[in-house]
Amino acid sequence: MGDLLEFAAESEGSADGVRRNPPWLILIVDDDHEVHAITRVVLGEMTFEERPVRFLSAYTAKQARSLLAEHPGIAAILLDVVMETDDAGLRLVRHIREEMGNRQIRIILRTGQPGQAPERQVIATYDINDYKAKSELTAQKLYTAAVAALRSYQHIVTIERGRQGLERVMDASDHLGGLRSRPQFLAGLAGRAAALATDVRSALLCGAGEDGRPVIVAEAGLPVEELPAEVAADLMAALADGQPRWGTRNGVTVLRSRDAEPLALCLLGGPFAEGDRPLVELLCGKAAVGLDNLRLYERLNRAQVATVHALGKLAEYKDEVTGDHVKRLGRWATAIARELRARDAFPGELDDWFCDTIGLASVLHDVGKVGIPDAILRKPGRLDEAEMAVMRDHASIGGSILRDACGGDHHGYLSMGAEIAESHHEKFDGSGYPRGLAGDGIPLAGRIVAVADVFDALLHRRPYKKAWDIAEVLDLLRAEAGSHFDPRVVDAFLTVLERDGAGV
Repeated sequence: MGDLLEFAAESEGSADGVRRNPPWLILIVDDDHEVHAITRVVLGEMTFEERPVRFLSAYTAKQARSLLAEHPGIAAILLDVVMETDDAGLRLVRHIREEMGNRQIRIILRTGQPGQAPERQVIATYDINDYKAKSELTAQKLYTAAVAALRSYQHIVTIERGRQGLERVMDASDHLGGLRSRPQFLAGLAGRAAALATDVRSALLCGAGEDGRPVIVAEAGLPVEELPAEVAADLMAALADGQPRWGTRNGVTVLRSRDAEPLALCLLGGPFAEGDRPLVELLCGKAAVGLDNLRLYERLNRAQVATVHALGKLAEYKDEVTGDHVKRLGRWATAIARELRARDAFPGELDDWFCDTIGLASVLHDVGKVGIPDAILRKPGRLDEAEMAVMRDHASIGGSILRDACGGDHHGYLSMGAEIAESHHEKFDGSGYPRGLAGDGIPLAGRIVAVADVFDALLHRRPYKKAWDIAEVLDLLRAEAGSHFDPRVVDAFLTVLERDGAGV
């Protein structure tokens, strides 16, 4: 076969404890033991990209299948066609490509009987990367074919890792974009960065402290008691000039936003893979945009909360009991929503946002009373039919005011407040107002507030009535479940009241 080289054993480590690059794995599949021996001799001292080669041997296609399952990182396979059957090698190719779904491994078909597997037919039919007759395979040609296979495998793996890395960056960006608090965002970013790079021991997000040293604001992985001096210096330098700094055992990159002090992400561990740096820097760039968006969201949210409180105060001027009533109403509405969620009721509607929003949005349930004359609103005693018709207008008025105010935003306090304002007087059997909605056609927030509103209104004195005894109120809620109220909401409220209702 030409000049033969003496086979030398490989080592994956050294006495100094420094981690070496892992070897390339090449699988020899041939029923001829001499072929295995000669291949190892010829390629035994081969290295590629400063990594040695390690050989695995299989003498049947069945053995090869076991080794392929045991060693998913095999880079190339030197494969015979005729082994336990005339087409065992070709069947193995199909198994690798179709059943295992492995498109990365490079397959070099070697056959001593070309007539059994004609080259043109095999190349056209089977997903192989090279075809060699054993009679023509000199030592140099074998070496050339092996290097070409490893180089091709390396390129494919690099591309695949890059693709997977980009997917992880996009997934991380989507995850971070859904977080609505700065501490959650920063903790999530540290965790995603730690999972993105190779062998990260700790991931730290740091800002500049007043004493000229970095301050850790979020971390993932192993806790760091004190930053090494050289790492602290890299962090402060990066925060000052915005430039990343990468070493063998640590990397620092900067998050720059439009209107806040920069933060630096520091990764400790490694050594990092060649493709880690651009992925981490890409993630930090997207995270910086995410932080800007989070600040905009927080400002918008504060503006909405301020608007809700302002509208609630406006309603208080019209109704002397509104202030205390809406505080209790918000507490009960939130508790009911959380109890329903704990029961896994209404899974398509009840989420964290709903439970966090309904309490404040319920403040706006009677904001439409600003459009009702004081003579009717504060009348001591029952209203006549004409007055009652005017009073009922407050539901539509409130919904209209709030829908105009929310400007088409369907996911905020004002939007839910509009739903509550115009639906909390609807009844489960369809006999309510202003639209005569029934059952699940009534917005869930309106059904929840309806129960909490009636409970609190009856339990406390109003200008037109005395306070009811709590036993009377609970009897009414039970009696009206299924007609006035959603029975599921009533049942959840009774559970809440039993658990949390001391000192109602």
